[in-house]
Amino acid sequence: MGAKSVVVKNIGITNSFNYNNSSIGGAKSVVFENISKTFVTGDNRTVKAVSKLDLKIGAGQFVCLLGPSGCGKTTVLRMLAGFEVPTTGRIYIGDKNVERITPDKRDTSMVFQNYALFPHMNVYDNVAYGLKLQKLSRKEIAQRVDKVLHMMNMGDFAKRVPSQMSGGQQQRVSLARALVMEPGVLLFDEPLSNLDAKLRLHMRDEIKKLQSQVGITSLYVTHDQSEAMGLADLVIIMKDGIIQQKGSPIEIYQKPNSEFVANFIGRANVFSGKVLEKNEDSCVVEVLGVKFQIPEIIKQSVGDNVSIVARPESIIVGKEGFKGTVVKSMFMGAYHEYEAMIGDLKVEISVNNPKGKKISPIGGEINFTLDTNSVHILEE
Repeated sequence: MGAKSVVVKNIGITNSFNYNNSSIGGAKSVVFENISKTFVTGDNRTVKAVSKLDLKIGAGQFVCLLGPSGCGKTTVLRMLAGFEVPTTGRIYIGDKNVERITPDKRDTSMVFQNYALFPHMNVYDNVAYGLKLQKLSRKEIAQRVDKVLHMMNMGDFAKRVPSQMSGGQQQRVSLARALVMEPGVLLFDEPLSNLDAKLRLHMRDEIKKLQSQVGITSLYVTHDQSEAMGLADLVIIMKDGIIQQKGSPIEIYQKPNSEFVANFIGRANVFSGKVLEKNEDSCVVEVLGVKFQIPEIIKQSVGDNVSIVARPESIIVGKEGFKGTVVKSMFMGAYHEYEAMIGDLKVEISVNNPKGKKISPIGGEINFTLDTNSVHILEE
């Protein structure tokens, strides 16, 4: 692989990661087989955090676990790291069965939400800590620490302690400490949640570039949909300890399999309709008295009720179809955002590049229809 470098505008942290000669370790696959985890509460009640989880992660793949608080995503990460033992099932890293192996014996490294740096140690010693526990030679430790600090342009910070660095710089040290162990699998526990919005976006991009260049298998836990969409090769949506859907960010966003997934990933309007016709490659659906031919193959039959997902950007304003009353009209620069009511149904609308387009005020009437090429009929 040819040497590459990436340069981005400095936004108050250090320069961008330097990806030259950045090969680290050997990526490993991960397999969860029928994994369940039950906790016993203080009053002897049982809580099932994860239920019958089956998941395969390919070597070098970047996977995001996404879901609301309490959905089980962090428990999955902790079981892979070895901090929790599954109640049932097996976990494999590569071809090695690991669910009964202690965390220090697993081929994983963790990047924590709160950085978890030793405040009395400088950057060099924080990054070198795990290598010293492995009793590597001083020469090898120096070579590996220098390599990973150089990779992220943190060499000039080697003698600084955490209190002398910004949050973004501390998170880089946390990432360097994980990478220096040359793990087969890199684990992220909501690592950007403590950063401000602008820095979070910057670090998200840097993590993705670094992971792509290094090629390490990564499992990333987050509750932030935009992080999952921007980082992952594979997004896994969880609820109540059960996988609801898994797929690429495009698949999850454009073809959610349930109303829960549709509303959890981005914003969604869900219309009720009835199938009037069904063809080999399309169907005709009636929604609020308006007929639409939708180019989608469906499982439902003629006469069945269906739910149609339409993202706010899938609503076309100014064309005959529905008439609504505007209850919110907000100019956002690159787009104009509306909320309109059709009876008791609220519809969210996003008009891209609104310059020169008619703006409907609050209380005014708005005409709109569905972009039939962008909507999706739920199978449930």
